[in-house]
Amino acid sequence: MARFTFRLPDIGEGIAEAEIVAWHVKLGDRVEEDQNLADMMTDKATVEMESPVAGTVVELAGEVGDQIPIGSALVVIETEGEAAGAAPAGGSAAAPSSPADAPPPPEGEDAFEAENPGVEEADAVAPSTPVPASAPEAKKAPALPEVRSGAVHEDRKALASPAVRARAKDLGVDLAQVQSEGDRIRHSDLDAFLRYGGSQGYSAPGRSRSWNDEPVRVIGIRRRIAENMAAAKRNIPHFTYVDEVEVTELERVRAQLNDSRGSRPKLTMLPLFMAALCRALPDFPMLNARYDDEAGVVTRSGRVHLGMATQTDAGLTVPVIRDAQDRNVWQLAAEIARLAEAARTGKITSEELGGGTITVTSLGPLGGIATTPVINRPEVAIVGPNKVVERPVFAKNENGGDDIRRAKLMNVSISCDHRVVDGWDAASFVQLLKKYLETPVLLFAD
Repeated sequence: MARFTFRLPDIGEGIAEAEIVAWHVKLGDRVEEDQNLADMMTDKATVEMESPVAGTVVELAGEVGDQIPIGSALVVIETEGEAAGAAPAGGSAAAPSSPADAPPPPEGEDAFEAENPGVEEADAVAPSTPVPASAPEAKKAPALPEVRSGAVHEDRKALASPAVRARAKDLGVDLAQVQSEGDRIRHSDLDAFLRYGGSQGYSAPGRSRSWNDEPVRVIGIRRRIAENMAAAKRNIPHFTYVDEVEVTELERVRAQLNDSRGSRPKLTMLPLFMAALCRALPDFPMLNARYDDEAGVVTRSGRVHLGMATQTDAGLTVPVIRDAQDRNVWQLAAEIARLAEAARTGKITSEELGGGTITVTSLGPLGGIATTPVINRPEVAIVGPNKVVERPVFAKNENGGDDIRRAKLMNVSISCDHRVVDGWDAASFVQLLKKYLETPVLLFAD
């Protein structure tokens, strides 16, 4: 038997460490060559670590969420015979005393947590007010004392119709605690008890709307999002500007283009919005820029590397469309679809992330009235189209009067870094963007 120590390789320029976001093996597992051992996340992408040898896993470097330095041991594998690259004598791993195909679990603090997650279920909580069992009906009801107005029905069976009794039982209400205005408890008396809670309150068995607390570790891409957003809000003085744009004509043009698209991808509003953005940016270079605040240098880019905020099951990622200024609406639509699919399936590469000069964020039909997006640092601006709504608008007719017509309207939000972008610049940029969106023929003019 020999031991092979698989060390975390250099998986990106300037990367000093990577985070374990998933283990695909556990202690004692038999692995084959090229089998996926773990998923490691850097600042730019998630990378699969594949085993270069076959054997049995005898040591794992850490738990999900741990940061592992480049070059340190990630997995120790026990192989049959001598293996090239086996860990030298005196390595950190110690061979288990039992056979390799059934190593005993580690003990103490080094035990692998995935073998015994240690998640304890919360104890069940009994209802605070027990529901009394219904007393059997007597063959002949005894005479009852006179019930005074407003009395509480205690030490006897409360008088109520079967419908009121059934409702009280469903709600878990003890009718003996319900006050009435007469000799019988009515629905109105039960309503008053429920409205004001009674003297003891009530508990409806089986109707709790609560759920168990769930501790969730902030790891992987969720941790990256948290760190990046915190750094952006901590270091960048944001301001947001919102304006309304009429997109009636743009929607008409989009429908016409889709009717004649052939084998080309279906156009949504987003590629048309991106095309308008690329048209407007050359007049406002301070927005298409990256700010190195440590060096005190703003680099105004001569090309538009357009980030597109994309929601995935793992969290928010921002793939980048390179040289968006040179793509037409069909090419933009195809690249949007390709990058979004790669991001959602975890196949996005590090080269397709980072390096953006400005970002577009869109919630699609959930877009809401307005957004205040957080800048993707070190960029200095992020732009967001919001939901398209249909409303009546007033317009002057040829006689100078007012006409009312249906129009499709959309708000556009932009957040900027106030250290390098003035409010006047942001507002002027949105006005030019508005011109392209409201006169879409300009998007196709040379």
